Amino acid sequence: MNDATISVRNLSRNYGKVRALSDISFDVTGGELFGIIGPDGAGKTTLFRILATLLLPGTGSAFLDGFDTVRDYRAVRDRVGYMPGRFSLYQDLTVEENLAFFATVFGTTIEENYRLIADIYRQIEPFKKRRAGALSGGMKQKLALSCALIHRPRVLLLDEPTTGVDPVSRSEFWNMLADLKAEGITMLVSTPYMDEAGRCDRIALIQNGSFLTIDTPSGIRASFDLPLYAVRSNSMFRLLHDVRSFPGVESCYTFGEVHHAVFSDSNVDPSSLTAYLREKGHSDVDVHRIDADIEDCFMRFSTRDVSRGRRGGMQ
Repeated sequence: MNDATISVRNLSRNYGKVRALSDISFDVTGGELFGIIGPDGAGKTTLFRILATLLLPGTGSAFLDGFDTVRDYRAVRDRVGYMPGRFSLYQDLTVEENLAFFATVFGTTIEENYRLIADIYRQIEPFKKRRAGALSGGMKQKLALSCALIHRPRVLLLDEPTTGVDPVSRSEFWNMLADLKAEGITMLVSTPYMDEAGRCDRIALIQNGSFLTIDTPSGIRASFDLPLYAVRSNSMFRLLHDVRSFPGVESCYTFGEVHHAVFSDSNVDPSSLTAYLREKGHSDVDVHRIDADIEDCFMRFSTRDVSRGRRGGMQ
């Protein structure tokens, strides 16, 4: 074993004929905030349920704080805080009752570890007599995090914690994670939101149960090795097809209010694309160079993965 707080080796899991995880391997060091970034159905929840000892792996192994998630599952459960994607607290219990219950399960009290959750819990404490089922999405999120932290875990597993909450609550939640990181808690968090990747120390991009790459957010952005351009015209629907048909364009996809075009040749003159589109009847054409973000990199890695016909995970 190495010194990693989380260590996963060649982890795979099937549901019948469906491959949910395929040969996943990675390490998370102590105090690190590590993100698993990918769309719904990519295998994130299966991975988290295995790490939380709620699901057995098909093949491979996983260790948390040096303990095997299968053989030493009781020790793992004492050391891990798990916040599943779906709100799973007792909806008929009040905020205060939920927190007291989870403290009791782990043989502690709210008072003993209150300092760790104080900044989070203070935001919902005025509603401590309200039933959990009557809370807003953002308040449920804070309560779930408080319950996951009340026994002061070594490792915090957060499976899509910001899905379904408003943008302000999403931002507040990541600020709370930054504070927890300062406490030395190791965190593994999954999200389908590519913009949240930049809040992590390192990230793994996952697609179809396999890791596409693992690196720092800046390292992944720097790995984008082809020219990328934002393209706009008066006819955005037709523009997508026309840009894709232009020689030298490797791929083109919709990105907000523009299309992103990846050139396969770094020597291609973008003005030739502008002229080509005008010949196709487009007006108000705008083509300008941009830097790739995490979503662009995910699209590029996904395209490579499909073109190579790859099925295994990253070692």
